[in-house]
Amino acid sequence: MDYIVDSLENAYQEFVIAATDVLEAKETSGAQNTPAIEAALEAFKHKWELFKVACDQAEDFVESMKQRIGSELLMDEASAPVTRKSGQIGPTGLPPINGVRLQHMFKSVRRLLIELQHGSVAAEGYGTPASSTHSHPTTPFDGRFSEDST
Repeated sequence: MDYIVDSLENAYQEFVIAATDVLEAKETSGAQNTPAIEAALEAFKHKWELFKVACDQAEDFVESMKQRIGSELLMDEASAPVTRKSGQIGPTGLPPINGVRLQHMFKSVRRLLIELQHGSVAAEGYGTPASSTHSHPTTPFDGRFSEDST
């Protein structure tokens, strides 16, 4: 994480320096278009692109951490020791879920998301017979979830 923060900070500092260089070049040339201004503008564009890449990398990192934390919290909740009898409603108002079952569900959802991102499953056709070729027989059936029966 420190690497990402440092990378973002460095890209920002370089971007600000490039902006300053453009302003200084314009000031010294009397606002006329010169090769120095063109060079400063090109450097500015390049630093802007590098800054955008650093921002995207930081955003990707934050999103992956949010997903990881969310998954860990759900797994902790699902696999916490249960002192109530099987079938009883838990503190969330839902029956307890087996941790292994929850992990299978997460893998299935991730697989579907990856397929959707790569265009192998048409979003508008999801749930049609054409998408049945993407079934996942490794996910065991659990009668508590109606979506498993479809």
